[in-house]
Amino acid sequence: MTTFGRRGLLGMAGGALCVAVGGIPGSARADTVASARQPIVAFYVALDKIMRAGRATAFQARFDMLAPVVDAAFDLDTILRVSVGLKWGTLEEASRVRLAAVFRKFTVATYVANFDAFDGERFDVLADTKVSGADQIVQSRLIPGSGDPIKLDYLMRTTQSGWRVVDVLLDGTISRVAVQRSDFRAVLAKGDAEALSVMLERKTVELAGGKAGG
Repeated sequence: MTTFGRRGLLGMAGGALCVAVGGIPGSARADTVASARQPIVAFYVALDKIMRAGRATAFQARFDMLAPVVDAAFDLDTILRVSVGLKWGTLEEASRVRLAAVFRKFTVATYVANFDAFDGERFDVLADTKVSGADQIVQSRLIPGSGDPIKLDYLMRTTQSGWRVVDVLLDGTISRVAVQRSDFRAVLAKGDAEALSVMLERKTVELAGGKAGG
């Protein structure tokens, strides 16, 4: 399972997340832009904290630092439902609940494992967003210590809890959800929701170095 790989989309395993905040257009558009950008700015601040804590801090401690920010920034229920695809509608409620809990731990563990050192890179969040129907795309750039910037965009959708991430786009085009959907489909084709849960649990333990987050 790739999910952009451990060092793919999330693969800048260090990087100072110095969020650049620029000017914002006026009126209602400004309110929308600011609201859509805020979860990403907060997410990057949290990533910066766990990177500065580094591997000298226990994985579980870094997991606990990041998990509530991931919960606030990402619509994990929607991401999971779209990643599973049509088969989601056939799953029993108990299977959905278990899979959602496992997927959350896997998602947080992936970020903790990949952003585990501070190497002087930074993330810039662009001042404006792109409109995509009713959604907003928050654009950001990973600025490495050397080499070309890497484009990371976040597809934001408004929910009852505010704007939340429903997909991450590498280079503005490669959808993390699409990659996940392909990976999940391969597992579900050979098994059921329990097989997918077990696979995600195993990967979470691997990411955590043998100690899964809670």
